[in-house]
Amino acid sequence: MNFLATYIMKGRIQAMIMASTLALMSLIMPPVSVLSSATVALVTLRLGAYEGLSILGCSSLAAGILGFFATGSFQFAIMYVLVLWLPVWIISIILREGRHLSLAVEIAVLMGVVGVIGFYLFSDNPAAMWGMVLAQMVPPDAPVADIQRTIDMLVHYMTGVVAAGSILGLLFGLFLARWWQANLYNPGGFKQEFLTLRTKPRLSVGSIAILGVALATSGELAEIAWNISILLFVLYTVTGTSVCHTVCSKMKLGRYAVPMLYITLFLIPHAMLLVAIIGLIDPWLNLRKIKSNQHTPDGV
Repeated sequence: MNFLATYIMKGRIQAMIMASTLALMSLIMPPVSVLSSATVALVTLRLGAYEGLSILGCSSLAAGILGFFATGSFQFAIMYVLVLWLPVWIISIILREGRHLSLAVEIAVLMGVVGVIGFYLFSDNPAAMWGMVLAQMVPPDAPVADIQRTIDMLVHYMTGVVAAGSILGLLFGLFLARWWQANLYNPGGFKQEFLTLRTKPRLSVGSIAILGVALATSGELAEIAWNISILLFVLYTVTGTSVCHTVCSKMKLGRYAVPMLYITLFLIPHAMLLVAIIGLIDPWLNLRKIKSNQHTPDGV
């Protein structure tokens, strides 16, 4: 995919074309939105906030025009600016200026937390709103009783689930942009950054406290705490994956263990819970420092 990064960095017009075209394509293939946000992030990381904002603005105008002809509405462009491009632009600036991937990831999750709290502050009944949204997605021939029980359970956590999905997509876009930047200008740089990704112990303490509030309280306070916990799960899954990758690469069969790690996470999503726990406890145990009497193979 380096050819995409090379094309994006040729100039403003090329970057604008990529961002807006990929945004429109994501209406058919949603995962393509990661490439679109990565375009804005790459320009910002390499050329700075002003250049990134220029691409964001021009791409928004182009996406709005394309979206109007495709869907008859400008809402498509507004959604992209508010949900994808503007947040990825902000955390790209943080990464460019702060030069710490961990800080950018933490700020991204914090943005999600603020979004969850804000949603509960300005929404009269979030559960009822999500209930109506989910009810519209139920197939006509589905068993109503079983589906309704599932909906009644999910509505209390959908705010966190949607926020977590948005933040995860945001981070994928940032990681892809950083990987592109490293491949073009600093080969191997992203790998080094990702494998040293970690959080501060005080953040882990705060996360445990939020989980404690979710378990010990009830009502809206507990619901907010559970939804924030879903976002923190994303944070510690990302950092835990970094830890597991580093530990696996130290094994004698590291070149096979690392791919198996990602295959396992893809095929067995429940394994992410263990990875998240590893990410949560790593600030105290510093698992990467565990010595291995086995050599580290080249290329891992």
